[in-house]
Amino acid sequence: MISSHAGRTATHVMLDCGFGPRELSRRLARLEMSPEQIAGIIVTHEHSDHLGGVFQVAQQLKLPVWLSFGSLQNAPKEHLSGVEVHICRDGNDFEMGDFTISPYTVPHDALEPVQYTIADGNSKLGVLTDVGHATPHLISALSGCDALLLEFNHDTQMLARSAYPGWLKSRISGPFGHLSNDAAAEILREIDKARLHTLIAAHLSQRNNTPDLVRAAIEPEIAGTDIALTIADQITGSDWISCVR
Repeated sequence: MISSHAGRTATHVMLDCGFGPRELSRRLARLEMSPEQIAGIIVTHEHSDHLGGVFQVAQQLKLPVWLSFGSLQNAPKEHLSGVEVHICRDGNDFEMGDFTISPYTVPHDALEPVQYTIADGNSKLGVLTDVGHATPHLISALSGCDALLLEFNHDTQMLARSAYPGWLKSRISGPFGHLSNDAAAEILREIDKARLHTLIAAHLSQRNNTPDLVRAAIEPEIAGTDIALTIADQITGSDWISCVR
């Protein structure tokens, strides 16, 4: 959940939703929010853990949804009726309340995956999960952020030793899979961090990574800075994190 209080009223935007209205209400209650406070949903790609509950939630709450054309083509249609759908694409910013939202393309094994940067005129948040490798385009998009949510999906050695079948190991570690700790740390090394003060490590594999390994990969890249690190848990997430210095 992404929230801004830059205007007279707060804007709350949900990024992806892999579960239904009941679980959403339970998770929002921990943040002292109700689903009715959400202004809209932005979607990164069509995989079920990101899109599975989006249209059901949007239909029930009458929320607008932004996603790429490719993601819409591969989306489940059973809850699409009556939902206000907007197509977004790389390079075409759009507004939602206090936010200017900028989609950018990434390499992942989906039809037309995008990630987002989100700005409110004062601060800029970058989001990067579900990506197989770094590109100059995503490095440019994430440079100059005040806060960054960055995928640290797996430790290469843990994945290699895991009981996963070979095809799944290849998918995860491949150029259209997910970022290893080392690959994510390299992205962190390459982006312009002059404004960065908040880093959230996210999308950790529960079987092929640990918070300690993530921290060990990150700390050399932020040593000597005042960048605050949070490692998000898949089950409990995190509390509200401010993008304002």
